[in-house]
Amino acid sequence: MKRLFSLVIATMLALTFCGNLFAAELVVATDTNFPPFEFKDKTGKHTGFDVELWDALAKKIGVEYKLQPMDFNGIIPGLQTGQIDAGIAGMTIKPERAEVVDFSDPYYNAGLLILVKVDNDSINDVKDLKGKVVSTKLGTTSADFSKAETGASEVKLFPNNDAMFLELLSGGADAAIFDSPVIAEFMRTAGKGQVKVAGPLYMGQSYGIAFPKGSELVAKVNAALKELRADGTYLALYRKWFNTDPK
Repeated sequence: MKRLFSLVIATMLALTFCGNLFAAELVVATDTNFPPFEFKDKTGKHTGFDVELWDALAKKIGVEYKLQPMDFNGIIPGLQTGQIDAGIAGMTIKPERAEVVDFSDPYYNAGLLILVKVDNDSINDVKDLKGKVVSTKLGTTSADFSKAETGASEVKLFPNNDAMFLELLSGGADAAIFDSPVIAEFMRTAGKGQVKVAGPLYMGQSYGIAFPKGSELVAKVNAALKELRADGTYLALYRKWFNTDPK
């Protein structure tokens, strides 16, 4: 009887543990301001390409999650300390980042563009930025490029896109450098008629979803991403948010 009782208790504990495990909610970080990848809509809800792509991936994998909006430069530290389980925020797959976090397969290809005010005819490519003031976003590939490749007299770093673009529009910077899809979205919306692109696309780059080192989610997300590409879900989301087909 004692052995039977012990077996029953052990089974109940195991079931309880398994139930909690499967009910566990992933914490998924996303940027607070990175349209059209992630941003707040008019109702205050976070949405965008990254947000909807992750939701589709989570459904494929069969996991529950909580979206955790945060500043971009806090995502990798959050992954390293185990406070978050994944981060999807238009994050470029870079060797130095891959040393401290694991990445999924690429899910978006982008590059960097130089943005100037519409009446600026003195800046036509990266060479013309020498001695100029450039605004960009803290902790990004754009910041690295701006410091290393432009010869700018000053690179102003901002925590979000709005401040970076405002610095350009207000005359505090001669140019802004950032990811091509975000530049395109700004030109289509708040910056329409006020700004233009100067020069070609620089630094082709791929975005990946970031995870803590050794995370079992990487393989599951990669498999789900392949399924979304195959069944047309990825294409539909891409067309919805970028009004074009993937290149």
